[in-house]
Amino acid sequence: MSSSVEYTSSVPAVSPGPDAVASRPPMTAGRKIRAYVELTKPRVIELLLVTTLPTMIFAQRGFPDVLTMLATLVGGALAAGASGAFNCYIDRDIDRLMKRTERRPLVTGEVTPREALVFSWTLAVLSVLILGFGANWLAAALGVAAIFFYVVVYSLILKRRTEQNIVWGGIAGCFPVVIGWAAVRGTVEWPAIVLFTVIFLWTPPHYWPLSMKYKRDYQEADVPMLGAVASARLVSNQVVLYAWATVVCSLLLVPMGWAGIVYTAVALGVGGWFVWESHVLQREAQRDDFEDRKAMKVFHLSITYLTLLFIALAVDPFVGEPLMQVAVGR
Repeated sequence: MSSSVEYTSSVPAVSPGPDAVASRPPMTAGRKIRAYVELTKPRVIELLLVTTLPTMIFAQRGFPDVLTMLATLVGGALAAGASGAFNCYIDRDIDRLMKRTERRPLVTGEVTPREALVFSWTLAVLSVLILGFGANWLAAALGVAAIFFYVVVYSLILKRRTEQNIVWGGIAGCFPVVIGWAAVRGTVEWPAIVLFTVIFLWTPPHYWPLSMKYKRDYQEADVPMLGAVASARLVSNQVVLYAWATVVCSLLLVPMGWAGIVYTAVALGVGGWFVWESHVLQREAQRDDFEDRKAMKVFHLSITYLTLLFIALAVDPFVGEPLMQVAVGR
């Protein structure tokens, strides 16, 4: 983690333009707090928590201990927030070049680079302590790994160097499910690996459509997201392949003897919808008049898909037995 400070020390300081300074309202405590919250990328945290809690319920086959559950959710949220804040610190030079990110606190000057860095490290340390003492130290170690992957592997090493950045850097977003599983069961088992892999495979067809929409932004910032450096046809082909892989992987819980009727039905239903819309995107991408909003439909649908899949994961233990147990008459 110390390498992040060393690497980013060469990044030029980002100062807001004179127009931004002139139009900026006076700094208040409330506005400062909102700026710090924005650094954590709260919408990303929400999505990560949507996968963590259902995984804990599924692993426990019921509701886990309240204190363990709260410690895991709070610690996980702080780890994700620390990762987001570190990312804002590292990317402050390119964020000012992109319309999608030009209002982030480090670009507008609402938070200084030093404040952001101290804030990031504080959240990271707190997250590890809460996960360690509130859940167990395996969960805490996995939290450290999640931060490392997002900050070092993705933000520092991959993001500006390869079009496959989100594929391998996206591993960071897979850790909440294994953190949740480890918090409940004290180990990482095959069902947790399957859920980890589902999110790993889901990340490219989730993010690449967004990069198609903001293609010009990434080109301006010289960030080689696949959607910015490849044709819409190539990107849509990749989206279809990853969407299929995601859905197939999600169904592995059935023959493993963990998934019941609720999870299986939802995985098939929303999975089929996700794959269908990916194929629609692929077909539309062949047209010369292809519109970015087609890609954004898949982006938004991918969020709905993952949310419904994990809601079903949480409901499943309370509705009947796993299908494989029923099939063999157990």
